[in-house]
Amino acid sequence: MSVVHQLSVGWLLDHLSFINKASYQLCPSCQCPAPSASHVAPVSSTPSTEDIVSPSTVDTTYSTGAAVERTGAKLKQKFVFREEFFHVFKPHIVSASEQKPQQESSDAGAREGKDSGNGTEQHEGAKNSDGDSFASARKKHKRKCSVFNQGELDALEYHTKIRGLILEGARCLIKEGLKSGFLHPISAKQSSIKNVVTGHVGCEMAELCEMAKRFPSVNENDHRSSQIIDEETAIPEQDLLSCVTENNTDYAKIINLMGQKYLVPPKSSFLLSDISCMQPLLNYKNKYDVIVIDPPWQNKSVKRSNRYRYSHLSSWQIKQIPIPSLAAPNCLVVTWVTNRQKHLRFVKDELYPYWSVNTLAEWHWVKITRSGEFVFPLDSSHKKPYEVLVLGRVQGSIDLPLRKSDVEVLPIPDHKLIVSIPCTLHSHKPPLTEILTEYIKPDAECLELFARCLQPGWTSWGNEVLKFQHIDYFIALHNENEVLL
Repeated sequence: MSVVHQLSVGWLLDHLSFINKASYQLCPSCQCPAPSASHVAPVSSTPSTEDIVSPSTVDTTYSTGAAVERTGAKLKQKFVFREEFFHVFKPHIVSASEQKPQQESSDAGAREGKDSGNGTEQHEGAKNSDGDSFASARKKHKRKCSVFNQGELDALEYHTKIRGLILEGARCLIKEGLKSGFLHPISAKQSSIKNVVTGHVGCEMAELCEMAKRFPSVNENDHRSSQIIDEETAIPEQDLLSCVTENNTDYAKIINLMGQKYLVPPKSSFLLSDISCMQPLLNYKNKYDVIVIDPPWQNKSVKRSNRYRYSHLSSWQIKQIPIPSLAAPNCLVVTWVTNRQKHLRFVKDELYPYWSVNTLAEWHWVKITRSGEFVFPLDSSHKKPYEVLVLGRVQGSIDLPLRKSDVEVLPIPDHKLIVSIPCTLHSHKPPLTEILTEYIKPDAECLELFARCLQPGWTSWGNEVLKFQHIDYFIALHNENEVLL
């Protein structure tokens, strides 16, 4: 179970457990070599097992080499997601109270250095005209008396409104996690470990989607809407981009894309394309009962940085996503929103009404360390330790308890918290599958838009849909008790 604890305020999740619960075990007929050490994504050194509390223990041997053979027999091969991507042992930045003395001393040092190292600066000001001196003084005054812009004021107002909910709710869930041992104080060795930073892994899927627009056009009537993965195979890029790919088996499959290997979990399907090529998804299944959306919101700070390799969509482009054509009656729509109030207002006041979706609730994902601290100070003006989810249902449906197959579907509650240790890989959101179970029918068809990974039982779409399925994010695990003859 990825839900470690459930209280009235929300859930404490184990994201890593959810990924590995998918059972990335290869079919005996398609065993393949695991990623060799030379091809593994660069990661920090893994702590010794005595420093880590694992939720479960299995009799295994770990390998980053080829599948092991013993007197003609192969060990059963399974992959697990790299645990070090969840080694968040301490906050990313310290609290304001710890920061202040250090900041004041560094500011004083900077001022002192400036005065001593650039002593002519004040004299230069005296040489200028009165107008220049006034302009210079006005600029200095602006720097000293920073004024919040409207967006910052709106964010502060919203934070003030939800702060108590976040603080008290997270405290209750963290207390349960510490009590059960899922969360725990960190050792001296763990406190010295830095978060894992990976180099670029996999092929440029977004660029591939752009290239696909120049492929010869496919006749919709003659082309299949989906394809099934049979064995480990190199699927032609044109086929991968022009129809939904399915793994209908109970085993994980490996596909090769532009010379790179990606793991596809059991009972999952995906379409690799951008927003201009969604027709195969519309042709694939009738309608979806759950649609989770993680739009690439425009962000000035990310825009200025070359660290993240994905494009952003304008509000107008996000509105063009064909939710009305994809959503079944009473469809639950969940949208991830950044902490910019502009985006939150857009979703609630413009986007959902445009899609004929009634807003029902706001939930918050709260990010914590392994020891139960917020990853950022709660009142940080730089970054908050939480993100927002907006939940709604397609209009024309009533959000009341329904019954199907004697399973009750509950109404959506407001102000719930999802507390978890975040993955250090950028924008790898926590899973919502087990959380949403109470609020959807048991045989629900589920879709994730702008996905970067795959989930069993879900259809996933996006121009980086396989990103976190790259084999270098996993390690091979061989169970010595199960030998394939």
